[in-house]
Amino acid sequence: MSKASTDFDSPWKDTLEWYFEPFIRLCFPQIHLAIDWSRSCQFLDKELQKVVRDAQVGRRFADKLVQVWLTNGQETWILIHVEVQGKQETNFAHRMYTYNHRIADRYNRQVLSLAVLCDGSPHWRPTKFKSNILGCKVKFQFLMVKLLDYKEKWEELEQSNNPFATVIMAHIKSLETRKNQ
Repeated sequence: MSKASTDFDSPWKDTLEWYFEPFIRLCFPQIHLAIDWSRSCQFLDKELQKVVRDAQVGRRFADKLVQVWLTNGQETWILIHVEVQGKQETNFAHRMYTYNHRIADRYNRQVLSLAVLCDGSPHWRPTKFKSNILGCKVKFQFLMVKLLDYKEKWEELEQSNNPFATVIMAHIKSLETRKNQ
């Protein structure tokens, strides 16, 4: 992995770890309601690295694997995949499926996959991977949030006391700055 992509990933990885609960509350409110926040979350970086051996140069995404407990007492793992590159990636949904399957297979855990798209394209919105070979079908759906959509909710973000709202506002401004250069 190149130093440039590592430097780009690091702020996202750190931010997700520092503000995990506010991030989930703002971006995935239905998931937030299902998590038992009285129990601590555990970040499983070592476990994630054992299954994600993606050595592509120029990799432009950050991943987090987090163990949480649901309000019904069930343990689950959440894979958060942040796509920070500025262009569409044709194999993104396939990679989401692959990571989900590898983690579930290796650790025998149910995995909730969440995608955070940070690009500036309003039309790129992958949410599923499908494969069908002679009747053998795979269909995998994941939840996705597009940070660009929050541009329409700017006043809401400004008034929010959620620290992740500031992160989203800064990201939107950085997209605008890049576009103007």
